[in-house]
Amino acid sequence: MAIEGFDVSSINWTSESAPAKGHVAPGFEAVAEEFARNFTLRGDLGAAFAATHHGRIVVDVWGGSAAPGRPWAADTLQVIYSGTKGLMAASVLKLVERGALDLDAPVARYWPEFASADKGRVLVRHVVSHAAGLPGIAAPLTTADYTDFEKMEALLAAQSLPPDPNAFHCYHPVTIGWLVGALVRRIDGRTIGRFFAEEFAGPLGLDAFIGLPESEEPRVGALALGPDMLPYEEAFSSELRQDPTFVSAWGNPPLFPADLPWNSRAYHAAEIAGAGGIATARAMARYYGCMALGGSIDGVTVLQPETVALGRAERSRFMDPYIAEAMAFGVCWALQTPQGRFGPPRDAFGHAGAGGSIHGAWPTEKVGFSYVMNEMRADPEDRRTRHILKRLHEIVG
Repeated sequence: MAIEGFDVSSINWTSESAPAKGHVAPGFEAVAEEFARNFTLRGDLGAAFAATHHGRIVVDVWGGSAAPGRPWAADTLQVIYSGTKGLMAASVLKLVERGALDLDAPVARYWPEFASADKGRVLVRHVVSHAAGLPGIAAPLTTADYTDFEKMEALLAAQSLPPDPNAFHCYHPVTIGWLVGALVRRIDGRTIGRFFAEEFAGPLGLDAFIGLPESEEPRVGALALGPDMLPYEEAFSSELRQDPTFVSAWGNPPLFPADLPWNSRAYHAAEIAGAGGIATARAMARYYGCMALGGSIDGVTVLQPETVALGRAERSRFMDPYIAEAMAFGVCWALQTPQGRFGPPRDAFGHAGAGGSIHGAWPTEKVGFSYVMNEMRADPEDRRTRHILKRLHEIVG
């Protein structure tokens, strides 16, 4: 398989002390060595990291185990959870750019059924910035329901807005994908997965999917829960587990049970736009490298610079009352906060994924980056990525 956008001046690289290898452009070896330390010092299981600088791949490394008995390979795909929201952002922005979607319009203009239960006042800009008041679905769900986007859309259209003000200032972990997907489908006619594939993944040559073809299934790594990923009943207090808004978002059903449904073919095939995307680090780095350059890379333009600027303009900022995390959003893209999850640059944007993956752009430095992994951890310090991004910034900044 060809490595898209790979620069011929890059050199083969293998860590002498860790199960890591790949390709590194001269001058970026320190980033690869820091990645290798994730295995020797931080106990990583399997992962990949890639970065672009001014449109060319400068780091493309991988290592560890993709699944029991299978080493991580150059073409290993991995579920990126909420990293999918960063891909979804481009689809929304493309519709805005074409004049087909107005961020200040009511959602019901495009999706009339959504106006029921007094939701006619919810605007598109509320949906794309986690301010719609629908962080979860109130009706009891099973894990199988997540694969039925039409059912999820119908439930959201019928659901009333909650009286709890926290619902309008908290992260919408999965529902944002069904809300945006419903808008895309009603405006364009294509599902969110097909729209992204035809408008972005195809033109940019990305190994990234919202809805994985069965032919690609053998390449997907297996997710595993790290020792600090506690069960739902232990991870959250009894008080939270009695809060209807919290339960609808995080416990209906619990998102990360021991038998992770996210490893199943059904979840991989489903277009779960809020959390079900699957990609290589290389593809995600190229995608964000394109966005760091204003929407064009290698002569291919997928968005205009002013559209990318619109997408990363702040629309909401809050401290999530349930997971105690500072958050800020543009159009689906997450923006930098004092936590510095996207590395040192203040103008960084992108999206993290549950368990530790992170993907983003540094517009000033013209950098796109991505770290994907298969061992999920509840580490608020992001140690596996924080050190890598620091090394990368020391070189390009």
